[in-house]
Amino acid sequence: IYAGNIENHEEVKELFRDKKSELHIVENVYPKIDQLNIEPTRKVIKQVFEKHIIHAPGMQKVRDMVNGPIMPTPGAVMEAAKLLYDEIGDLMVLDVGGATTDVHSVTEGSEEINRILINPEPFAKRTVEGDLGVYVSMPNVVELIGKEKLAEELNVTLGELENIIENHAPIPKTEMDISFTETLTYYAVINAVKRHAGTLRNIYGPSGKKTVAEGKDLTGVKYIIGTGGALTRLPNRISIMEKIPLSNKGNELLPTKEARILVDNYYIMASLGVMSKKYPEAALRLLKESLDI
Repeated sequence: IYAGNIENHEEVKELFRDKKSELHIVENVYPKIDQLNIEPTRKVIKQVFEKHIIHAPGMQKVRDMVNGPIMPTPGAVMEAAKLLYDEIGDLMVLDVGGATTDVHSVTEGSEEINRILINPEPFAKRTVEGDLGVYVSMPNVVELIGKEKLAEELNVTLGELENIIENHAPIPKTEMDISFTETLTYYAVINAVKRHAGTLRNIYGPSGKKTVAEGKDLTGVKYIIGTGGALTRLPNRISIMEKIPLSNKGNELLPTKEARILVDNYYIMASLGVMSKKYPEAALRLLKESLDI
């Protein structure tokens, strides 16, 4: 997929003329220095995904079973988030899974931050952290925390921690494994949000110090929404999300403590994102019911 300068279209076509690779040329994602245009590219990515996912093991059966779109989970959650934004306003959605932690934000950011932003950010932004998960990617999160620190937080010895790690199940059942998973979830959430969010920094020039902003501004987020297995089923899911504003080091553009916490209680946000393409009103009604709003 080429989504760059229009002046290069013919050259790009020539480069791929005798290649087996399939070429898609779409509108420039960055047409002006202060403008982003990502939706045309996003649309083509979805089309390419849907075309090629059927070649994955077992997916041909799914294609034969359904007559609608097949969407990747993060893309489907983003569709649900955008649908919900039109109803309730600025929001952020967190999806902590076994392999990844996905962060979706739908917000314009504050006027104050927009005035000092040095690069434009998409209105609807998604980041997928492939090293932050609570089962498949669990060893990465353990390494990120550090085993000594993790053992201290769980009030266990290093030997006991090794045993917990070795016997860690996809769905925690014992009290200790639930505590272990909640700790992993907390660190996955905090690190994923900080990677997603922007920061303030000072630059110095002839006229003195100037504060600029880089990255996505989440300070205007009114709702923090939890979906996925961890943030819809763990006992302390709400308190984990409540700690996001408290983790701010002072220069991070994170949500404030005024942001309200919501939980996708029925764990159907991704499904409703797909459903919204054809039945937006019904999808929104179910989504609000699941979020208890």
